[in-house]
Amino acid sequence: MTDPKKDMSEEIETGVEEIIDITSEEALEGPGDEDFMAELDALRAERDEFRDRFMRAVADAENSRKRADRDRKEAENYGGSKLARDMLPVFDNMKRAVDAITEEQRAQQAALIEGIELTMRELLNVFGKHGIQIISPDVGEKFDPNQHEAMFEAPVPGTKAGDIIQVMNVGFMIHDRLLRPAQVGVSSTPA
Repeated sequence: MTDPKKDMSEEIETGVEEIIDITSEEALEGPGDEDFMAELDALRAERDEFRDRFMRAVADAENSRKRADRDRKEAENYGGSKLARDMLPVFDNMKRAVDAITEEQRAQQAALIEGIELTMRELLNVFGKHGIQIISPDVGEKFDPNQHEAMFEAPVPGTKAGDIIQVMNVGFMIHDRLLRPAQVGVSSTPA
């Protein structure tokens, strides 16, 4: 017993193949051959144009994704720069306060001074969590305009021109960007 669905699908396939054969023969041999070729060329040109537009759209989407990723990473790393800059004077004042403490005051007000020092350490820990590092040059180091700001120049015997002779304020970096340059005095002694 034969399957009527199978027989019907075979008949349809055979009929479609015959139509394709007849259509392609007519297209190649018929009097409208030039019209057919012109239409085929127009369709190919349109296909190529759509392919080009598609490829450009894909490239634009990829560029937008990369730009968004870069912007997101930059916002993550440097979004807190303004707040960090505003906190630097707090660090400076606390550092000055700790540096001004005498041994006599330390003995009399041990708990208060310990609290100030703990607060300063916690501030430095928070800075560290957010990628903020201190730039603390030493006296005698070479002046680096990318990290230091020269506040004055003075001739100092025993130094070379461009050597740091005094550190007035430490600087700070946030990740790989300068947040504030270290403020230094620089030797102007001729070589």
